[in-house]
Amino acid sequence: MIETVVEVALPVDEKLMIQKNRITPAGGQERKRRISIVTGTHGDELEGQYVCYEVQRIIREHPECLTGVVDIYPALNPLGIDSITRGIPQFDLDMNRIFPGSKEGVFTEYVAAEIVDDILGSDVCIDIHASNIYLREIPQVRISEETAERLVPLAMHLNVDFIWVHESATVLESTLAHSLNMMSVPTLVVEMGVGMRITKEYCRQLVTGIFHLMKELGIWNGEAEEVREPFISLNGEVDFVNADASGIFVPEVEIGTYLERGGHIGDILNPLTGEVENSLKASIAGTVFTVREYPIVYHGSLIARILGGTKQWKKK
Repeated sequence: MIETVVEVALPVDEKLMIQKNRITPAGGQERKRRISIVTGTHGDELEGQYVCYEVQRIIREHPECLTGVVDIYPALNPLGIDSITRGIPQFDLDMNRIFPGSKEGVFTEYVAAEIVDDILGSDVCIDIHASNIYLREIPQVRISEETAERLVPLAMHLNVDFIWVHESATVLESTLAHSLNMMSVPTLVVEMGVGMRITKEYCRQLVTGIFHLMKELGIWNGEAEEVREPFISLNGEVDFVNADASGIFVPEVEIGTYLERGGHIGDILNPLTGEVENSLKASIAGTVFTVREYPIVYHGSLIARILGGTKQWKKK
């Protein structure tokens, strides 16, 4: 059933409307477990749109297998999605920096507070993001150290390639995930793919994991495929590779490639002089889980991230 989470009047007789689709099982009124799937916080991150579709398609084909409540929020920032804008248009504001919001606050704070209030009570929330237009990310879950004990066991079901546990100091308290976790709603942040694109392979990989988690929680009693075993990374095991020159980046690796220390990541070329400005090498041995997608780079641009200590990407 389509429900309106929050509605706010806009200029020129328009309105902002954030909606969700609540899917409930047939049967009695007893309290059922609930999962919330949210995405579209950033208007240029579209991977989650396909995930929402696929989850609903599978439930629709097997409604008898649903034993709990599934709430799907496909567009927390509909104005951003409509205008292909990362933040909230006209406000120049990153929506994922205003949570938990305030019902007595300005327009954006009020909307954020209503979203949080609607999600509260979920047994788990999955917050789906993509990368920006510059980088491609392997499917991963990002978790803060302070929530790792509770969230890592849940993340193990999501069929991602690895779980990145961050130092608590790097976690922004104004994100939706942090706010919900502090309000006792276990919330998993998924990052995958690239901005303004849909990577079906990654989306279907995550959908498999969502149903595996739903089955573990007692929300789904249908078939659930086995999931891959992810690497679990602490902050110190990740190496950031940045450009030492400006130019055109041409990669020599694909995402998921394992490199020995000193392995060739790619080159930054100067199209004016025909010279190689910067040949990028891996400073540690590991697997490339982030790689530059957009070729124009400047000094300091992030080129790749390498997960150290890995021998090869673990597949099913």
